[in-house]
Order: sequence, then structure tokens, then C-alpha cells
Amino acid sequence: MMSATITLNSGNTAWMIMATILVLLMTIPGIALFYGGLVRRKNMLSVIMQSLTIVAVISLIWVAFGYSFAFGSGFDGSLFKYGIGGFDKTMLKGINLNTMTTGGIPELLFAMFQCMFAVITPALILGAFAERVRFSGFLVFTILWSIFVYLPMAHWVWGGGFLMEMGAIDFAGGTVVHINAGISALVMALLVGRRNDYRPGKPITPHNIPFVFIGTALLWLGWFGFNAGSGLAADGLAANAFLVTHIVTCMAAVTWMTVDWIVNKKPTTVGACTGAVAGLVAITPAAGSTDILGAICIGFITSLICFWMVAVIKPKFGYDDALDAFGVHGIGGIIGSILTGVFATHFVTGADGVQGALYGDWHQLWVQIETTIITMVFSAVMTFIIFKIVDAVCGIRVVKRVEEEGLDIYEHGETAYDL
Repeated sequence: MMSATITLNSGNTAWMIMATILVLLMTIPGIALFYGGLVRRKNMLSVIMQSLTIVAVISLIWVAFGYSFAFGSGFDGSLFKYGIGGFDKTMLKGINLNTMTTGGIPELLFAMFQCMFAVITPALILGAFAERVRFSGFLVFTILWSIFVYLPMAHWVWGGGFLMEMGAIDFAGGTVVHINAGISALVMALLVGRRNDYRPGKPITPHNIPFVFIGTALLWLGWFGFNAGSGLAADGLAANAFLVTHIVTCMAAVTWMTVDWIVNKKPTTVGACTGAVAGLVAITPAAGSTDILGAICIGFITSLICFWMVAVIKPKFGYDDALDAFGVHGIGGIIGSILTGVFATHFVTGADGVQGALYGDWHQLWVQIETTIITMVFSAVMTFIIFKIVDAVCGIRVVKRVEEEGLDIYEHGETAYDL
């Protein structure tokens, strides 16, 4: 709800400014360091450059027309409103310093907060095709993907589109962000093809595990803004989202570490970090509707399944999802979205709110499954189409020599380390 008559709430506004900053930290430097540490040193700067470029370019698109497409109301009164917001808020037209939205925060701040979600979503896809794509191809693909995949999904789920009308629960981006990016990541990994020296079942060693840890810590920190900020208020719902986000992450990290210890005989830092991120992904749609019990169960289940996808399924089928964008974000998002329909509880949503199958409402579980399937199909089809267009126009994959010697020096004329 956007209105010029809502009174400014300074407490909520201050919290949302902080939440927006936290979500930005997830992309730069969070994702940049997490992914950068996982690749080889010859490709470190390519990941940083891709992350930085996404923030800059997508932010410009967002204020130009992205926000309007996702959250505009130009098509209200027609069937088009279920598919796209409209053109009424292009260049943030009609939004001034006194225009308030839900929670008594300025709509300018809401637009900025949502911009950070638009930024991080394509950044997650980077993990699937790391170390083997041209910067120009990546840039064109990212722009088109954000316009034709992210913006429609954001409107469908959050901006008054048909999935929102269906009653889908996605508190902070399980479908819009993680399933959307994760499925697209799998499609990209399959279409781009394996790295030349990739061998299924023999992971390429990360070049800087401390960077992976720092990136994980920043993601963990930033996710509090991601989830606790999505209620647009500093209240009890935010406190619950804050709590369950932390608990699910702890449970997922411990579960992955334990399984890693049992299967591979040693608990690894990369494994614990990956488990933590999987938990963060899974709680994203459920943070506004589940309690501690749900968080513990979601963390445990998600970590087990994501470990199986990364350690068993990926080697078995041989696809090169380089940094497990699909195995963690795609699968984690799918599990989280579905389990939201299991663990949603009136304890969090209120007496008139939704509840999950565990508490007797099987309808919500079916809505979550439908929403998940629709998101997967849409993301896969659109990503395939966009890839084919971009690859035909400017090419996406680098030549063998560039891949062997590294993207940093060939694509950017720099090296991360002068050794």
C-alpha cells in the first residue's frame, strides 16, 4: 500500500535503512568474496568485477523502469496487472519525499530496499558459469535476464501479480530470488558446458578458503536485513524473522559439517560454510511464518538434501555447476518454499493468518508446490531463450586458451595477486 497520507514512522525507517545496507553487503563484498574464494586465483577478479557490475547496472535499470514493472499499478483494473506492474512509476515518477508506504517508511526507501534484491538475484547465478564466460556475454545476459525473468517474478509474487493472488507465501525471496536464480544457474551450467579441466567427482580446489569464510560471515550478517527487513517494520515479526534466520543457519551448518565428517572423514570449512548458506536460503520464504521448531527442521532437512545434491547427484550426472549455485540456492529455495507450506504457524502469522500442513492446512502446502513449479518452469524456459539469443549475438563462452590462462588477465588486464 502506497499513500501520501501515512505518517512517517522514524523507528521503522531507521531500521529499513540499516536493512537495506545489510542486503547490499550480501552482494558486495559478500557474494564477491564467497564466490571469489571458491574459484582459482586466475579468475578471482572476474568474479569481483561481475558482482560489482551487477550492482551498478541493475540499480540503474531498477530506478529507470524496474521498480515500476515490479511494483507499479499502471495496469490496475485490467488483466495485465497480474503479469506486470506498469509504466506509472518509471524513473520513480510520482514518488516524493513525503510518499509513504506500509510501515510508515518512505516509498523511496522501499524502492531502494527492493533494489538490493534485484541486484543480488543475478549475482547468485554467477556461481554456475564461473571461470568460463566472456564479460560482454555475461553483461548482456544479466541485463536481459533481470528485465524478462526477475521483474515479472517480483511482480507476480510481491507486486500484486497472480501468484500473490493465489496466496503464495514468499516472505523474503525463496521463489523470486533463490529458485529463480538457482534454476537459471542449472540451465546456464548445462548450456555453457563444463570447464575444460573439470572432472565429475573431483572438485577443483578453492584458492582462498579464508575468503569463503569471510563471504559466508557477510552473507549471514546481511541475511538479517534480507529476512528481518522484509516485514518493513521494527516489530515482533522482524524479531522472529531475525531469530529463525539465525537458528536455521546454525542447524544447517552443524548438519552439513556432521555429514561431511561422517562421509569424508573430516569436517571442512567450505562444507560448514556451504551448509550455512543452504540454511539461509531455505528460511528465506518461511521467515515470516515459521517458529523455532520449523527453523530447526528446515535447517536439518535442507542441509541433508543439498549435501546429497552437491556430493552425489552433481558428480553422477556430470554437470559443472561450478560453485553449486543450483545445488545450494536452487534446491535450498525449492525445499524452503515447499516446507513453508508445512511449518507455517498461527504462532507467527496470527489467528487470521495462514498455517501449514503440520497444523492441518494442506491447502497452503499445495499453493506452495504450485508456486514452486511455476517458478521453476518459467525460469528454465526464459533462461534458455535468453542464453540462445545472447550466444548467437555476442557469444558467451571464452575460448580454450583464455579459460586455461584465466579470465582476470585476458578479460580485465589485471591479476589479483602479484606473486
